[in-house]
Order: sequence, then structure tokens, then C-alpha cells
Amino acid sequence: MEAITLCKVKEMKEMQTTYDPKEFEDRIYADWTDGKYFHAGIDPKKVPFTVMMPPPNITGQLHMGHAMDETMQDTIARFKRMQGYSVLWLPGTDHASLATEHKIVEKLREEGTSKENLGREEFLRRAWAWKEQYGGKIIGQLKKLGSSCDWDRLAFTMDERCSKAVREAFCRLYEKGLIYRGSRIINWCPDCRTALSDEEVAYSEDKGSFWYFNYPVKDSGECITIATTRPETMLGDTAVAVNPNDKRYSHLVGKTLVLPLVGREIPVVADDYVDVEFGTGAVKITPAHDPNDFEVGLRHNLPMIKVLNDDGTVNGEGGKFCGLDRYEARRRIVEEMKEMGLLVKVEPHTHNVGHCHRCNATLEPIVSKQWFVSMQSLAKPAIDAVVKNKTKFTPDRFAKIYFNWLENIRDWCISRQLWWGHRIPVWYCSCGEVICSRETPTVCPKCGGTDLTQEEDCLDTWFSSALWPFSTLGWPEETPDFKYFYPTDVLVTGYDIIPFWVMRMMFSGLEHTGKVPFRDVLIHGLVRDEQGRKMSKSLGNGIDPLEVIEKYGADSLRLSLLTGWRPATTPALRIPKWSGRAISSTRYGTLPALCS
Repeated sequence: MEAITLCKVKEMKEMQTTYDPKEFEDRIYADWTDGKYFHAGIDPKKVPFTVMMPPPNITGQLHMGHAMDETMQDTIARFKRMQGYSVLWLPGTDHASLATEHKIVEKLREEGTSKENLGREEFLRRAWAWKEQYGGKIIGQLKKLGSSCDWDRLAFTMDERCSKAVREAFCRLYEKGLIYRGSRIINWCPDCRTALSDEEVAYSEDKGSFWYFNYPVKDSGECITIATTRPETMLGDTAVAVNPNDKRYSHLVGKTLVLPLVGREIPVVADDYVDVEFGTGAVKITPAHDPNDFEVGLRHNLPMIKVLNDDGTVNGEGGKFCGLDRYEARRRIVEEMKEMGLLVKVEPHTHNVGHCHRCNATLEPIVSKQWFVSMQSLAKPAIDAVVKNKTKFTPDRFAKIYFNWLENIRDWCISRQLWWGHRIPVWYCSCGEVICSRETPTVCPKCGGTDLTQEEDCLDTWFSSALWPFSTLGWPEETPDFKYFYPTDVLVTGYDIIPFWVMRMMFSGLEHTGKVPFRDVLIHGLVRDEQGRKMSKSLGNGIDPLEVIEKYGADSLRLSLLTGWRPATTPALRIPKWSGRAISSTRYGTLPALCS
């Protein structure tokens, strides 16, 4: 009896006094995946329930914001499995053309070379190696987090099935006349050297100046005063506009001005675009460098003179300022206008300035020949779908962001001057024929020639991401997965992605499948750092979930993210709190709705 008691005491001394998640989580997760417990089967006896994981970019590793997003999806997926649904939670990653190419170019710069030195083929080899390294790391993080995804259906936005869907979608829109190529004002990043869509522009209040210049009237001692925040663009001015009802300038309409520094003769035109109360009531018109001026230029048949190169330096149209950086050109232009007695005054001015959402460079509105999607006919069905409750936003106030973008949308610039991504499926023949094809053509259908060259540009990343809910299920083929699991049930995502992704999936799903891509959109807040900034790979302020899992375990991390609680010893975070309200939809039971 005494020996038994001593043995028990010894065992008790050797037992762990605290729970160590490392002893359980990896083993249990391996049992789940080995047993295929997360696999979604097509079962006619069960009701399908589909959640599409917003594919993380392969630009690095997941941070706490991703962890919160995946935890919410996992909670819904596991709950629906317990209710008896056939649940598909489909995982994947996004190639993120601009973000990934930017990272690789930075790496090459550190190595003392460039993508141009490598050539397109070698650069793409490096990009695929990057994808294997960081895409694999992301998948490892998701598994460590305990994500109950169907790993048999793991997708990538540039895998074979998604690439096939991209070509099909492009060709369908092109054949319907909804994709066109033309010269329009776009957002140009001089650092990334590519066009950006309106949704990729990050605006900030920047301190600048208003420079007031006099433009002399030809053969007269009179001048007309204009104000500008971008003096360097005056090199491309082709008119000055005044309001037709402004009596101050009525005698000058139709007269000719002499553009200082350049000597170009430009007209004074009357246009309702001009606000009589703003500035001097006279506006310099630079159609190649301003979206409003572009429209004025079209109305008055004005020349469009582009004065900046792709890298932001002044081109040959700038005369003696050719080769100067845009800001150095600005300084010298102001200096010379002052010396000529044509600088009237300078006023401090704070205004909204567009920046590249990736590198933060100040963008240039510039006329450029690009590929566009005509949006008017695509936007209306997407608006109607939410108005008619075919798709619901929770919380419903976030539908305002969705409506605002779609109701004011311009044609979508989809071409990017990048190498990493889906290359536009258009070929040019030496005879002038333009060929849009799902398969690579070998012969020109017009002349029979074989001298064909593919379009150099790639598609905007969001073009392929917009197809995610159905391209991953085999569309354009009527696959069993597509028939059973589409439309999807709920999309879980942050509010910041509504204009980038949610609205594009909506109009793409309606256009290509005739159905909404998801029935519910669950919007949550963002995990921010101690300064209130969104976690970002580019800022380097993200926290790797694995660090927290290593210390506290996956379950503790997941619970803290869903409840907004954190241990005092973890790095400072701002985690969105639950609003206390519940989602009433029977599709996914009751889950507290996050406030922003």
C-alpha cells in the first residue's frame, strides 16, 4: 500500500502544472487533416454551404488582421458542419501582381541589378520562386492557426484553372464590346512605372502651394491670371478656360495667349466647367495631365501635349526643362516666372493628393493608351442585387461604401505595365489586325501571316480576384463543384476591401454566371497597431500570429481576436470590439457582428 502511494505521488510531481498547447494542437490538427475531416463532399442529401477565403497576397506572411479574418470564417464553417451542412471553405493565395513585383524589384535593387537586366523570362522564374517560398509560408501559418479549410481544393490566382477563367472572362467582355483600348487620363505611378485604377489611389491631405501666374494676351498689354498647384504641367497647357457667364473675361474669349517659357499660342475658351468663385475664375487647361482638363479638351478639340516621361521627368515637349525631375522642373519654372515678372503671388494650400497605395509615391494623372472595362452596364445589376436584398451586408451601413463606388464609377483601367501577372490575351499582327483569343494564335485570321506579337501588359490583379468565387470551382465549365457549391453563402472581409474586391466580385459574378457570387457579406473591423495604423507588410508593423501561437497556443489567440481581449504581455494592438448585436441569418446561426 505504501509503495502504491509513493508511486502516485511521484506521478503527480511529474505531471504538467499548466496546459501546454504544443503537446496537443499539432497532433490534433494532423489527425483532422489526415482524416480528411475538412473535405467538402458533393452530397445530394446535404445542403451545401460555401465560404471563399479572401486569398492573402504572396508578398510576405500573414499578420494578426489575417488571423482574425480566418478565425471568423473558421468559426462559421465549423458551426455549419455541426449543423449537418456540406461545408466548403476554399483556401488560396493571390499573386498580387503590383505588390509582389514591387517586392521582387526591391530585392533585385539590393542585389545591384534590375528586372530589365534579368529579362522577362528570368524575372518570372524569380517570381514563381517567390510564390513557392511565401505562398508556402502562408499556408503553413493557416494550418498552424487551426484553419479547417478543404486543402484538397487549394487555389492560386495564377493556377491553370484560374488562368483559363481569366482568359474566358476577358474574351467574353471584349467580344461584347465591354473591354476596349484607348487613350484616357489614368493614375500613373512614376516609381512603380505602371497605371493604377481609381481604387488603388490613396489620398492624403498634403501641404503645397497655389502659384498665381500671369499669361500675356497676344498683341496686347493685358494678362490673364491663373492659379496652379502643379507649375510643371504648364509646359503642356493648350488653353485657358473661363466661365461663359463671367463678365470679367467675356472680352477675352476667343483671344490668343502666349504661354510663358514655351512661347506656344493658346486660346481662351468658355466652358461651364470653370467655377467663377474659385481662384481667379480662369483655369489653365492641360488635357494630357488632368482628368477635368481632359474632358474640356475633348469638348473644344484641344491638342493633348504630354510633358512627363514614365519616370516623372520632363520629356522633349518641355524644351529647356527636358530631363529634369518633375519637382526640380517645378522649382525652376517658378524661379523663371518670377524673374520674368509673371509670378503674381504664392499662397499656402493644403489639398488632397493621390499616392500609390503600394510605394506611396505621388501619382501623376496622365493621358495614356490603356485597356479599360466599360462599367456603366456592369454596375447597375450589382447595385440592384443589394437593393433587392439578393446580397446583404452585415452591418448594413457598409452597403453605403459599396453603393458610393458603384454609383460614381468610371471605366476601369485593367492594364498594368508589369511582368508578373496574367498577360493580356491580345495579339497584334504586322498587318494591323488585333486578335483577342482564348488560345495562343499561330496565324492571323485576316492576312494569314505568322508575325504575331502578344500584348506586353498584364491585367490588374483584381481582374482575376473578381472571378475567385467561381473560377476556383471550375468555371467556365459546368463542373460538379460549380453546380453544387455556387453561389457561395457568406463572404467575410474587412471594410477596406469593399471597393477593391467585393464590388468587383459582385458585377463579375452577375455578368459571367447570372447569379450573385455570395448571399451575405460579413464586414469586420481592422486590427491596428498602437499608433492606429492598419497592419501592413510594407509598413513592417504586422505581428506574425505564429509568435503568439508559440507562446499562448492557437485557441487562445483565436478567442482573443474574436472577443477583442489580449494578454497584457502581448504587443499593443487595437482589436475591433464586438458590437453586441447578433446576425440573425439562419444561414450561419448567431455570430456577434463586428463594428468598425
